[in-house]
Amino acid sequence: MQILLAPLAVSVISGVLAALIVLVDAIVNNYGEVTITINGEKTIKVRGGAPLLFTLGSAGIFLPSACGGRGSCGVCKAKVVSDVGPHLPTEIPYMTQEEIAKNIRLTCQIKVKRDLAIEIPPELLFVKKFKALVEKIVDVTYDIKELTLKLIEPNEIEFKAGQYVQLRVPPYDTIKEPVERAYSISSSPSQRDRIELLIRLVPGGALTTYIFHHLKEGEILEFPGPFGEFYVRDTKATMICVAGGSGMAPIKSILFDLYEKGVNDREIWYFFGARSRKDLFYVEMFRELEEKWPIFHFIPALSDPLPEDEWDGEVGLITQVLEKYFQTVIPTDSAKEGYLCGSPGMIDAAVKVMTQCGVPEEKIYYDKFA
Repeated sequence: MQILLAPLAVSVISGVLAALIVLVDAIVNNYGEVTITINGEKTIKVRGGAPLLFTLGSAGIFLPSACGGRGSCGVCKAKVVSDVGPHLPTEIPYMTQEEIAKNIRLTCQIKVKRDLAIEIPPELLFVKKFKALVEKIVDVTYDIKELTLKLIEPNEIEFKAGQYVQLRVPPYDTIKEPVERAYSISSSPSQRDRIELLIRLVPGGALTTYIFHHLKEGEILEFPGPFGEFYVRDTKATMICVAGGSGMAPIKSILFDLYEKGVNDREIWYFFGARSRKDLFYVEMFRELEEKWPIFHFIPALSDPLPEDEWDGEVGLITQVLEKYFQTVIPTDSAKEGYLCGSPGMIDAAVKVMTQCGVPEEKIYYDKFA
């Protein structure tokens, strides 16, 4: 009898303690209504207690957050004018000394406990939340899907080629809360009634698991956007584009946007890296673009081609191929800009090659996908 009663007693005590914790949290963390002043002009009334990022989102003000508010991307920054305490250890790795001095904060890490004032880029006040129909799901490789989302409300979007949205999926299985992650738009801005995204499967990834194993055509998804400063600068400098995997997305959008606009006064080189042929996609699409567009040069490369691939193109890491072309093919007598998208490791290696080959670091633009 004692053996049976002991687990029961532990369960009862645990239940009581859990209830007390919930009660104390409700009392202690009941901050009531809080006023947030934005850029000294706009004010919103919100309920206190939640992180600033999500509080703003609930009021229809969406800040960029590539990681969905997990504190791992360092993107959701805002200047906090009022006192919210010292920087947290979770913020400091993502801050420069200048940002710390200006009290720039990660909005996903600070809670709204009292009235406060913040400053954000004015354009973020115009970011919208979209509802869209999953119109088409296409496998472009074994681990990358192309999603076509037809916009419902609003039914059109304006964005710069290279920008991204923050796709949200509903709770499922053991995932109890909605999940939100950043994905670059791969379609051209001229197609305003729908967007395309490239989603690469991340083993164990909460959002990509839903996309690959649960999402069906005909479902409704939501996303705020557009966000991002990754877009083509209006110059005549030679463009050196480098991407790998789903990093294809913003580069594809940028290139087709330039082609549609009739740009012919700057050379464009696009280096795309994959491991083997099964990781390559859109090759025929870019070969056709290359034939129609004299200023455009497409160089795909495989780092580890298989015998059955029968690959006769460039072999090696894409940064090795990039360096080879800098030394032997790309003209040295013109100004150059770099446009990169892919893994942090690839980005770092490409920046190193480019700077060594004379491209100023301030003229290299990129998104890092951690």
